[in-house]
Amino acid sequence: MQLGHARSVALARTYVAALADHAADENAASAYEHVLIELDRLHDDQSPDNYADAAAVDRDLWFELAIVAIANLTRHGVDPLSVELICWMLLDAHTADVGQGAG
Repeated sequence: MQLGHARSVALARTYVAALADHAADENAASAYEHVLIELDRLHDDQSPDNYADAAAVDRDLWFELAIVAIANLTRHGVDPLSVELICWMLLDAHTADVGQGAG
């Protein structure tokens, strides 16, 4: 895995993990964890560590940054359909999370 690819994966994992850590409930956290599992599966469990600097607590910002990082994986040869499916999984998780947080 080249540096740019590793950075995109690490950023995606960082923001999705932050979303999972700050999810409204266990079901939303579990949905985010499934996104992480799928990212790891896509990279044969060879994903780099998360960055520790997801300091701002803004779930909408984390969501947007995660989507961008995941979408950038296509630039590094990752199957576009797999990337799109992971983005949809993340969107579903975030929609459920925001819905739970509002209630």
